Amino acid sequence: MPRIHLENLVKRYGDFEVLHGINLEMHENEFTVLVGPSGCGKSTTLRMIAGLETVSSGEIYINEKPVSHLEPKARDLAMVFQDYALYPHMNVAKNMSFALRLQRRPKAEIDQKVGAVADMLGLTKFLHRKPGELSGGQRQRVAMGRALTRDAGTFLFDEPLSNLDAKLRGQMRAELALMRQKVRKNMIYVTHDQIEAMTLADRIVVMHGGYIQQQGTPEELFKRPVNKFVAGFLGSPPMNFLDANLEERDGQLFVQGAGFDIALPEDKIAAAKAHSDATLTLGIRPSDLHFNPDAPDESSIDLKVIVSEYIGAQSVLLCACGDQNVEVELKSETPIDLGETLRFAVNTEGIHMFDRETEVAIR
Repeated sequence: MPRIHLENLVKRYGDFEVLHGINLEMHENEFTVLVGPSGCGKSTTLRMIAGLETVSSGEIYINEKPVSHLEPKARDLAMVFQDYALYPHMNVAKNMSFALRLQRRPKAEIDQKVGAVADMLGLTKFLHRKPGELSGGQRQRVAMGRALTRDAGTFLFDEPLSNLDAKLRGQMRAELALMRQKVRKNMIYVTHDQIEAMTLADRIVVMHGGYIQQQGTPEELFKRPVNKFVAGFLGSPPMNFLDANLEERDGQLFVQGAGFDIALPEDKIAAAKAHSDATLTLGIRPSDLHFNPDAPDESSIDLKVIVSEYIGAQSVLLCACGDQNVEVELKSETPIDLGETLRFAVNTEGIHMFDRETEVAIR
């Protein structure tokens, strides 16, 4: 399988620089997800790999060969677009076989490849329908099928699920995961949806402001974010951030703020003591807060309930901690009243600390 390497990749539009020297290597047979908010440069990066955008400076290598000067058709890539990009006058079979027919492949070969891919994607009974007769999810499967029939070395996906409703997105995520198990190819996937990134990726590349913030497995990024941006971007509901101070009392180090005074666990004390400033930002994921009226003061936080969002088995509470907001997940059957102050035990092993100024993780 081809290895793709981006070296000091820069993209400018006039005087405006969108990408600031991206360095990234995508490994063989890996599902790499580029994720970040709108305008972070992820789609621009993908389009430069595909040859749909020119490179301002730097280089793209495929199997150590520089390709930024090559036309898209010479890069052995297949791309699935956000808006399907299907030919409305062609049926599903002709849409899926379009590239093969341009290459004048034998009809038997075309029929065999289209049939195999259609069977894998559950499109066999739709081969004679036109795109206008299909649902959004079916159209996106046709777009993926068209890419798969090309049998390219690498598949590129540019936010392929963003036009689908929530239910269809969930279904298509599952179908993509199943397809990934059957098609052992390099895949580069762009999305702004962190749930898609966490559930699909072998490796996530988090981008922000034209820079790579962090890359690694979903578990690595969730458990050990390098900065406040990555910590807040991955996870649903997102991580809570609270202004805090460090204070040492009776040989124990505490992190304290409005509504909390938490003793740091032993594995975090050395990093906290090495931090040059007594102020910091404390990060606590909603999943690390557990309703417990009897929790001891040194491992708990008191929160005033402002809003309760019922989502079925659980409710998401928006609470006040001093003048800061905190989100908490709670079992829906737990009786609560708006305005009530509740005590939550904090899983201190799961807390994170960030420098107040640089927002870099304190470890």
